[in-house]
Amino acid sequence: MEQFTEDEKKLIQPFFSNLDKDVFALINMDEVIKGTLFSRYSRTHKSARRLLLDEFITDKDIRAILEGIIQSKGPETYLNKEKAEDFYHRVLVGYGDDSVAELAGAHIACENISSLAADQLTDSRIGLSYLEKSGRYLVMDKKVDGKFLWYRDPKLMGSKFADLYSETMDSIFETYSKWIPTIMSYLKNTVPREGDQTERAYENTIRSKACDVLKNMLPASRLTNLGLFGNGRAYEYLLTKLYSSELPEVGGIANSLHEELSKVIPAFVKRSQLSKYIVETREGMKSFVLHDYWTFFIKIKADEFVRRNIENEGEPQIKLIDYDQDGELKVLSAMLYPYSNLPLVELRNIVSNMPLEKRTGVINEYLSKRRNRRDKPGRALENANYTFEICASYGAFRDIHRHRILTLEKQRLTTDLGFDVPPELDQINLSKDYRDLMENVSFVFKKVEEEMPIEAQYLVPRAFHMRWYVKMNLREVYHLTELRSSPQGHPDYRKLAQNMKTIIQKVHPSLVENMQVDMKDYSLARLESEKKIDRKLAEIKQRTVN
Repeated sequence: MEQFTEDEKKLIQPFFSNLDKDVFALINMDEVIKGTLFSRYSRTHKSARRLLLDEFITDKDIRAILEGIIQSKGPETYLNKEKAEDFYHRVLVGYGDDSVAELAGAHIACENISSLAADQLTDSRIGLSYLEKSGRYLVMDKKVDGKFLWYRDPKLMGSKFADLYSETMDSIFETYSKWIPTIMSYLKNTVPREGDQTERAYENTIRSKACDVLKNMLPASRLTNLGLFGNGRAYEYLLTKLYSSELPEVGGIANSLHEELSKVIPAFVKRSQLSKYIVETREGMKSFVLHDYWTFFIKIKADEFVRRNIENEGEPQIKLIDYDQDGELKVLSAMLYPYSNLPLVELRNIVSNMPLEKRTGVINEYLSKRRNRRDKPGRALENANYTFEICASYGAFRDIHRHRILTLEKQRLTTDLGFDVPPELDQINLSKDYRDLMENVSFVFKKVEEEMPIEAQYLVPRAFHMRWYVKMNLREVYHLTELRSSPQGHPDYRKLAQNMKTIIQKVHPSLVENMQVDMKDYSLARLESEKKIDRKLAEIKQRTVN
């Protein structure tokens, strides 16, 4: 074990979680210093702790920062923007490349942004993690200064549609606020509390179910809070995309985000700016689609699909567009590959001649020992790919959108494809009022869309259908379907997850035989989860008493 003098220990102890083990965490360091330390780490035989002593603490700027932390002088001793730029050019550039920016990260909160903007902030697949204010567990009836929490887009509020937009948004939120207690009362009468349920679990479950019933009537303008954590490289690209957005709100968020990131990881986001490539490509493709021939052709087809979708109102539609015809062969060969000394092509030849019972045996050996969805299936499943096109509620999209290891592209939000009607509303004679409300929103949307198609999206409630496609490998299908079919899931995406398994079962039955998809329906989806929480609370209380 590397030895340090007492003086050396005194200098570096505040910055490592231990000084006597081979595994340790970096603590109390500015993010730029962490990233640069690891960058240099890759080009030296020295340990990280020795590197900090020999090459970083000897730098007068870094020494001042570190000593300031030791002496708890406060944030003014941290690396400022000017020092960061100089530090970047002197040290970081000398020892690394773009990947170095993956070694420093930041937590950022974005508050009071629209759900529509949140979609764009959470669109990156790699390097960023998100948590968003949940419409499933929080009743969205709050007001600030007498106003419901929906985004007041400056362009819309400065247009001739301002009053119409405001009246429509307030109408949605007023109806939602009025109906929440009605739904909760209906649920309590329908599913009374049983003896083994605590008051806390039951009330939370009822509230969650009521939110589930009505959350999709809320519009894309609903204000939300979003927490992000990610590395510098991911933030740099995120800013580039946000700056290039055609939604003005998102451009404003990009400016604020850039400003705050420059306070914590300045060296890693300095190059972020609007991408001419993204903007020019988007505008060029829009121009191509709007060509006379294409306009005529697409309008005829779009009208046909609108009619077809409205006829199937309330039913999410999912279609398998393409898949690997040789998916089973590819997956089986990959399952055997790590345990064989044969080339992959030879394994495929062997598997192609393997009797059905032997194929089934290999698949079962590889997958049947999973106890639950947290036992992740192996990478062999990544060798089969599937493309689905989905037409379902905007609310369902927002949940599927959270999955990262897939290719996803969506179309613009409209009210053309019909909307879902929660079945519970039929039971309490509110479905007609609900339909009237949605149809009025659609009428207003179409008026605004004629002049402001981008901003009109703020009007669209989550219940309206939209179209998107996803392309993913079988391993991600396992993850998505098993997670999104769990009992506490919203009925919208539970049905999508269940249908995905059913569809793949028709083309590759042996590959999904061990898929742990819950195909049942539940009246109070959150109840079992709340019971588990009760048991955990009881255990904590017992430990505290003891």
